[in-house]
Amino acid sequence: MVSVRVRELGAAMVGGGDAVQGISVPPGSGPVVDLAPLRDQRRPVWLALSEDGTISRWDMDAGTHETVGTTTVEAEPDREPWNDRHLRRRLHASHDGGFAAVVNDYGRFGEVIDLRTGEVTLALDNQGDHEETVPFSLAFARSRGRCVVVHRTAWNRLDVSDAQTGVLLTDRSLPAHTATEAVPEHHLDYFHGSLYVSPDGRRILDDGWVWHPVGIPAVWDLAPWIDGNVWESEDGPSRIDVCVREYYWDHGMTWIDSTLVAVEGLGDDDEAMRPGARIFDTSRTGRSGTRRVSVAAEVLSFEGPAGLFFSDGTQLFSGDGSDLSIWDPTEGKLLGTVPGFSPTHYHPDARQFAQLADDMVRLRVL
Repeated sequence: MVSVRVRELGAAMVGGGDAVQGISVPPGSGPVVDLAPLRDQRRPVWLALSEDGTISRWDMDAGTHETVGTTTVEAEPDREPWNDRHLRRRLHASHDGGFAAVVNDYGRFGEVIDLRTGEVTLALDNQGDHEETVPFSLAFARSRGRCVVVHRTAWNRLDVSDAQTGVLLTDRSLPAHTATEAVPEHHLDYFHGSLYVSPDGRRILDDGWVWHPVGIPAVWDLAPWIDGNVWESEDGPSRIDVCVREYYWDHGMTWIDSTLVAVEGLGDDDEAMRPGARIFDTSRTGRSGTRRVSVAAEVLSFEGPAGLFFSDGTQLFSGDGSDLSIWDPTEGKLLGTVPGFSPTHYHPDARQFAQLADDMVRLRVL
């Protein structure tokens, strides 16, 4: 275990507040390429993924850092980026820090690692097919006291597996069919994207798209999917669409609480999109005449928020690459800004924002 050095930086919230801090990358760890918060604790403890594949547990308050695992996920070199989406390694952590997943966003492969034993419990392969258009679909969740992982196993299929054993919990199959035959029941024409688990752990938000292409975020319940209806993610009773946007997906999105969802962008087409946020109540639904599915009720839209979205359960935070902005999502009011600070990660329990920057991590608690 090693200690790390903290230094104070200049950016502070307009109207007062503490300065942004910089924490040097621990000696010998190499460049940090991603972070993932460890939940269920009020301390700013993170998992860190280094460029060489080392996974570390980093307590930024205590200033301690220790290696807990390593990954050997295939690099997938020579991939051509699509629409400025470059292949990158992404780190995910289970709530208690017992498991980590390392995946290739905009790529095909990944793995789940038991950090208590160092063993790979699940090799991940999303089977390709326009995988360069979306981050690797993956999220940790809980079911009946066990850690489970939701992951993409085909362009139009998600599965749930036991994180410790790798056992598939959503086994199902569709009959093969040709282009001239009728589409079988439960067939889903949907390219799965980034996944977000609601704060209460009960629902999944999927930032995916359908051909031609149209971004259509969707929400459904986790429990019935695991415990009863293995087709819940395809066409189950709890599945609803959030909104429909031509050529627009893989942008800012977050749960505000366990029913409200915020999505970035005002408009229905990428060529006419304006910076802003749309707030949807997923507990209130209507019907879409064109797609014959339930859709979430839009309760508010307002200009301003752009870039990555985060929430503490009450406020909406947006990082546009330059500044961090704080918004009231019930009124669309700007509450404050942290100039010169645009976080890439958020620790909900510690209320700590983090921005990877060269040989250090820039931090701010709000």
